[in-house]
Amino acid sequence: MDKEERKTINRGQEDEMEIYGYNLSRWKLAIVSLGVVCTGGFLLLLLYWLPEWRVKATCVRAAVRDCEVVLLRTTDEFKRWFCAKIRFLSLEMHPFLSPKSIINKVSNGHAVHLAENRAEENRREMRKYSQTQSQQIRYFTHHSVRYFWDDTLHNFDFLKGLDEGVSCTSIYEKHSAGLTKGMHAYRKLLYGVNEISVKVPSVFKLLIKEVLNPFYIFQLFSVILWTTDEYYYYALAIVIMSVVSIISSLYSIRKQYIMLHDMVAAHSTVRVSVCRVNEEVDEIFSTDLVPGDVMIIPLNGTVMPCDAVLINGTCIVNESMLTGESVPVTKTNLPNPSVDIKGTGDELYSPEIHRRHTLFCGTTVIQTRFYTGEFVKAIVVRTGFSTSKGQLVRSILYPKPTDFKLYRDAYLFLLCLVAVAGIGFIYTIVNNVLNEVEVGVIIIESLDIITITVPPALPAALTAGIVYAQRRLKKVGIFCISPQRINICGQLNLICFDKTGTLTEDGLDLWGIRRVENARFLLPEENVCNELLVKSQFVACMATCHSLTKIEGELSGDPLDLKMFEAIGWILEEATEEETALHNRIMPTVVRPPKQLLPESTPAGNQEMELFELPAIYEIGIVRQFPFSSDLQRMSVVARVLGDRKMDAYVKGAPEVIASLCKPETVPVDFESVLEDYTKQGFRVIALAHRKLEAKLTWHKVQNITRDAIENSMDFMGLIIMQNKLKQETPAVLENLHKANIRTVMVTGDNMLTAVSVARDCGMILPQDKVIIAEALPPRDGKVAKINWHYADTLPQCSNLSAIDSQDIPMKLVHDCLEDFQVTRYHFAMNGKSFSVILEHFQELVPKLMLHGTVFARMAPDQKTQLVEALQNVDYFVGMCGDGANDCGALKKAHGGISLSELEASVASPFTSKTPSISCVPNLIREGRAALMTSFCVFKFMALYSIIQYFSVTLLYSILSNLGDFQFLFIDLAIILVVVFTMSLNPAWKELVAQRPPSGLISGALLFSVLSQILICIGFQSLGFFWVKKQSWYEVWHPQSDACNTTRSLQWNSSHSYNETEPDSRNIQNYENTTVFFISSFQYLVVAIVFSKGKPFRQPCYKNYFFVVSLIILYVFILFIMLHPVAFIDQVLQIVCVPYQWRVTMLIIVLVNALVSIMMEESMDWWAKCCSSWALHFREKVPKAKYMRLAQELSVDPEWPPRPQTTTEAKAFAQGNGSCQITIT
Repeated sequence: MDKEERKTINRGQEDEMEIYGYNLSRWKLAIVSLGVVCTGGFLLLLLYWLPEWRVKATCVRAAVRDCEVVLLRTTDEFKRWFCAKIRFLSLEMHPFLSPKSIINKVSNGHAVHLAENRAEENRREMRKYSQTQSQQIRYFTHHSVRYFWDDTLHNFDFLKGLDEGVSCTSIYEKHSAGLTKGMHAYRKLLYGVNEISVKVPSVFKLLIKEVLNPFYIFQLFSVILWTTDEYYYYALAIVIMSVVSIISSLYSIRKQYIMLHDMVAAHSTVRVSVCRVNEEVDEIFSTDLVPGDVMIIPLNGTVMPCDAVLINGTCIVNESMLTGESVPVTKTNLPNPSVDIKGTGDELYSPEIHRRHTLFCGTTVIQTRFYTGEFVKAIVVRTGFSTSKGQLVRSILYPKPTDFKLYRDAYLFLLCLVAVAGIGFIYTIVNNVLNEVEVGVIIIESLDIITITVPPALPAALTAGIVYAQRRLKKVGIFCISPQRINICGQLNLICFDKTGTLTEDGLDLWGIRRVENARFLLPEENVCNELLVKSQFVACMATCHSLTKIEGELSGDPLDLKMFEAIGWILEEATEEETALHNRIMPTVVRPPKQLLPESTPAGNQEMELFELPAIYEIGIVRQFPFSSDLQRMSVVARVLGDRKMDAYVKGAPEVIASLCKPETVPVDFESVLEDYTKQGFRVIALAHRKLEAKLTWHKVQNITRDAIENSMDFMGLIIMQNKLKQETPAVLENLHKANIRTVMVTGDNMLTAVSVARDCGMILPQDKVIIAEALPPRDGKVAKINWHYADTLPQCSNLSAIDSQDIPMKLVHDCLEDFQVTRYHFAMNGKSFSVILEHFQELVPKLMLHGTVFARMAPDQKTQLVEALQNVDYFVGMCGDGANDCGALKKAHGGISLSELEASVASPFTSKTPSISCVPNLIREGRAALMTSFCVFKFMALYSIIQYFSVTLLYSILSNLGDFQFLFIDLAIILVVVFTMSLNPAWKELVAQRPPSGLISGALLFSVLSQILICIGFQSLGFFWVKKQSWYEVWHPQSDACNTTRSLQWNSSHSYNETEPDSRNIQNYENTTVFFISSFQYLVVAIVFSKGKPFRQPCYKNYFFVVSLIILYVFILFIMLHPVAFIDQVLQIVCVPYQWRVTMLIIVLVNALVSIMMEESMDWWAKCCSSWALHFREKVPKAKYMRLAQELSVDPEWPPRPQTTTEAKAFAQGNGSCQITIT
């Protein structure tokens, strides 16, 4: 096999990686060991930080099949490296498995394409994994997932459960009987323990990992260097800072681990009952479960310890852990294709497609419904980290790095400082060699310049602004689990909103119904709860077609279902075991009207109504339920009236979908116009349909029938009209976002026209704007895919029935504030099906539609994620705000995901709002912008701090001097740390502005600002340094020097008499040092004021009281010791006496420096405009963002937007490149 081979694992998935094989090399290991000794252990640290170098330095390439170590590289934009050691799993050591019994008993379920013959399957699986006669399997573990060598693939692959490649037929035929103990033992050996293990690392392990961080190693190097140079106080101060930083970091990291451990420990070990092959029930620990085990769900419910597919019975489940939706969900058994009338035996089982039949790990089974003498059973399909909850925990344990321009620029900034330090390093060596300085001093001073240039307080300084922003967000009820995202939120320029529960109220009010008789709509009816309708099929559908259940005596379920059921005033009763037996085991749930609604006797009107005229109690039993599916946009039930021979099928769902399932002759001709009339007014409309089932359909057949067999040839019964009111704060929040030039997009599962109506009412679409509906049709009958463009009416029809009063919404301001920009006069609206077709067949149109797409209706959860990704592909910084239900994927994908749910689903979202209101969005963006500007300010300040101190030391090195130990200490602790941690306290500006902060440090304005301040500071420091030498009193300082003799009393000399007996061996005390120290000290404070900008993103610095007080105290102190020396302070800081007139001169230098710095920074905007206008003379400015370039192109495109009633067709063979052409029809 080729030794240079490169294989790929997890191909096409998010965690796709390239894999390379290596074997340990003894001679390379010996050379590396020698290098480690020669470098004093530094090489070992370097190899610890860089796994790629570590493997390549100690190993030689080998075939992946036979290697000892694998090197992994992610294929995403980060190209991260990992290494893992190959381990061996011996099958002979297990007590259940002798070599002879393996072939007969074992099936490991890998990829689970199970053979018809179990023995053949076992032999194939053994050949697949076992490379030697000793039955050893090679594997490695990466990010809590085991990858086994697969001989059939000639590659490593992770063990799959029953969630891939298994047909629904085989779920019942091959897996429903359970496993033998031998098979169970073998599978457990391969799959391991069923637990989501979040091990809380020991404090010692965390400490070692934290201390080996490159930054702390650099600090250790600095401390050792300073100690050898006798800078004991500063070294001690840095050690204390580092210890405090490490302790706080360890505390927060360990706290996060403990929180995550506690979250996943809920189901860690419980006792469960499983069925074995011989029909015996075995009780085991949940940690021993393996894919293929048949688990019995207890009657009183449980927290699911694994992912399992339900094969018998019904469960009521709370899935808030995964979806954020607290409404209980009904899970039914997986349809058995072998007994199905239509027979879809080839359909493969998928946890996502069949999620209504799948119990997910971590979700709570509240109660089960069973039939007499039968258990509620589920087959385990995934365990451990392969489960849905395990994957969520893995994404938290091993997050992807945050890709943000600011952080990329930060590394460039550090590299620039390193380059500057390199120049200083060479200069110091050359200068000291020319001055014949001792070798030891040369080494210490040249290395010292590096520690001065790269400031040790930089990471702490950068973190401060984010920590303060996180605290301010917490005060307004926004909790953050990913603090680094706060900065990214400062760049958000597009927000996607879910509609129901986010823009509008969560609850729906029943406005009325429109029944259909003889294919004609009757007049609207408000009151459904009356004697005339109680026995109608319409009310029967409302009473049965829902997913409500009783939990502790209270009705619980979907809010829409609750409103409908409450409107008819019926009673729901959960059947007991005795009652189900009484009804021939067909009615687990019974609904009936209250007695006062039932007439005492009603003469039979016709044969169809006979079943309602029984003198007995009128009640309906729900025989089978097909829960609501967001993909199918409907739900249905099979019910039977007590005493009736035939069963009834009822369907409820999206009107367009329900109408397509009905017999055309039963749908009114004006159906579309009536529906459009209601949806344009913002109503939520639901359609109902009914069908009488054949008498031959028995209970057993109904339990295994597919919903397709039921949901056809229905009779259309009418519409239910629900009101969905806007939340009070929605219009104002959207107005603020529009004024700030932030686009808003609606992503909803609701009807298209309803969504467009709500978008108009809340100000997302202005009254004068056009709405273009894109209706995309997939290829069919040899015809290519096409898009039909329809223009919706400009204004919604006015009606007193409207749920929202449009006059209350101020939209003029939005229009006015956008006058200066190119106003979007048209918006695209489309549904989920059209969106999928466009993504697949019209790739060229996707960016154009993203530029103006505002309403996306009937969107499935995965389509919401695809939409966020498509918007990001045109360089939008996308925020997503949802109530947690069905939004988890999009919330994770967006740059800033804000969940309005406080449930555990918020783990998937970087931000969670305590109050379910979109007013959190502007707050988050404001704080994000403030944190981003704070980061820029801190970067600029730390850059100036490094350069000012670097230049001070370089100037002093030229005369073989330096800053004193306590001078360094005073600058770094008293000035820099105090300023950095207080300048970050500026709160966010009180409102959003249209201007956005820059996204990176490498921008013209920022660089110009930093460079100009550097030049100013260098200039004034040089002026003081060289000017002091020109003074008449100047001489090379020595202990007997007395430049103050003319202006000072003799007391000065007596107080400094120690100088005569203790000469300054390092030449710290001199006039140049004192001058540079005072000027540079003031420069740090001047730069802090200059860079601490407020408006438009932060409050003015004078409102930052800690910052102002700190500056005043520092200014007063430095001025005092400069103008009125104190002997003790001068002695500690090693300051020498200079004449009073020179002190005044230094004060003038400092004041002029401050004036020039402030004027230069204040004129930055003017300079920026001049530079940009100058640049425009030479070249036309091309926007960096794709969406801005696209907007420029489309503004001169006469064919865009498409004209009304035109069609865009995909070229017949253009699916690869997404080309399309427009034809007018």
